[in-house]
Amino acid sequence: MADVIGSLRRDPLTIAIFVTLVAATTISRAWAFEWFGYAPCELCLQQRYAYYLGAPLAALAAIAFVAGWSLSGAIGLALVVAIFFANAIFGGWHAGVEWGFWAGPTGCSGAFTKALDASDFMRQLETTKLVRCDEVAIRILGLSLAGWNAVISFALFVLACLGARLALVRRRA
Repeated sequence: MADVIGSLRRDPLTIAIFVTLVAATTISRAWAFEWFGYAPCELCLQQRYAYYLGAPLAALAAIAFVAGWSLSGAIGLALVVAIFFANAIFGGWHAGVEWGFWAGPTGCSGAFTKALDASDFMRQLETTKLVRCDEVAIRILGLSLAGWNAVISFALFVLACLGARLALVRRRA
C-alpha cells in the first residue's frame, strides 16, 4: 500500500490509472445500488455524466503516458480535473438540497399542487416524478450518495490535478 501511495505522489501514469479505477468503481457501485432497489433521482443521474466521461478520459491519459505523449496525458488529466471539480460542486449542492439547506429544482423537489378534478389528478400521476431529489434513499456513515459523490469527485479532482502537474513538471525537465 505504501508503494501505491508513493507512486501516486511521483508518477502521473499511476495517478491516471488510479483515477480511472476509482471512477469506474464508483459508477459501478451506483449501478449496484440501483440494482438493489435504490432508484436514483434526476440529479443523481446527472452526476453520473462525470464518471461516464471522466473514467475513459483518465484511461486515455494513461495510454498517452504509456505512449510517451506526456503533454497529451497532462491535457487529458486537466480535462478530468475540470470534470470532477464541477461534479464535486454539483454533488455538494445536491447534498445540500437533501439536507434542506437550500431548495432544489422544482421538477424533482418542489411542492406538489392539489388536483382540481379527477382528470387533473390522472394527468399529475402520469407526469409526476416519483423519486424526489430532496429525499435521501440511503445514508452511509452519515452521508447520502450525493454527499459521497461530492467527496469522491473532490478526491479525483485533487489526484488528477497532481497528475497533470507532475506530467507538466516532468515534461519541462
